[in-house]
Amino acid sequence: MNDADRFNGKPVRDKAGSIGDSSAASCGIAFMAKASAPGRAKTRLVPPLTYDQAADLNTAFLQDVADNLVLANLVAAGRGANARAAIVGYAAYGPPGSGDFFRRILPQSIGLIEAWLPNFGDCLFHTVREILARGHDSAVVLNADSPTLPTAFLVETAEVLARPGDRAVLGPSSDGGYYLLGLKFAHRRMFEDIAWSTERVAEQSLARAREIGLDVHMLPAWYDVDDIDGLRRLQAELRDCEAKTPTQNLAAPHHAVHAAKLMNELARDRDFGRLGARALEIDEIRA
Repeated sequence: MNDADRFNGKPVRDKAGSIGDSSAASCGIAFMAKASAPGRAKTRLVPPLTYDQAADLNTAFLQDVADNLVLANLVAAGRGANARAAIVGYAAYGPPGSGDFFRRILPQSIGLIEAWLPNFGDCLFHTVREILARGHDSAVVLNADSPTLPTAFLVETAEVLARPGDRAVLGPSSDGGYYLLGLKFAHRRMFEDIAWSTERVAEQSLARAREIGLDVHMLPAWYDVDDIDGLRRLQAELRDCEAKTPTQNLAAPHHAVHAAKLMNELARDRDFGRLGARALEIDEIRA
């Protein structure tokens, strides 16, 4: 593979095996992870959180997303001869030099990919290309802002990508972005001319897929926890999970134990529903 192949918009696939043989296809799923430094992680949640609390919540999210990937792999592997895909988890992390932080907080089975580039689209493309270069048959980029994402969505993604033929999987976020994008080839065009961090990301990504001629499998919409509304929804969802009898229903929200523990501690001296309006007033004053 030469530099022209990397950047001319053609699909790139490095060392990946073929799809459709008798063995389960290997799907690498990497969540985009930022180290938990106060004042640099989850700052849109300040207020009502402090910078230290926002950083702690970021760590809890990272751990819950990693646990979800470990569970998804166990589910896929548990299907035995019927398994279509094996799932391998990664953290695509930054900033550079923070690898020790992630090794300390994440399970050993989660691999690390340094992905810290000026443009977010370049970070995603680099991550997809690196996953394929490590020998996987498909590559998925996942956000770290959805700790309760149902495990079934991850298993479905890997199984869809194990089917013959080039295709993509998209998980749209309720804010117009996406929480997941899965590919079988590193199509650079999927990450070009995208207005990142806007409500147009999913729409523009679907347009890029049409340009390439990719079939796109759509997952159910889910939500990100990157503002006070998301925080309130997470709090309600975690309370609902605690009130119910434990279940093996993988289509239900993932039980985010790390986030639940921290949210319970934070809720002792505040009500996120009541604080939400005040936080929005402060944001308006700052603007």
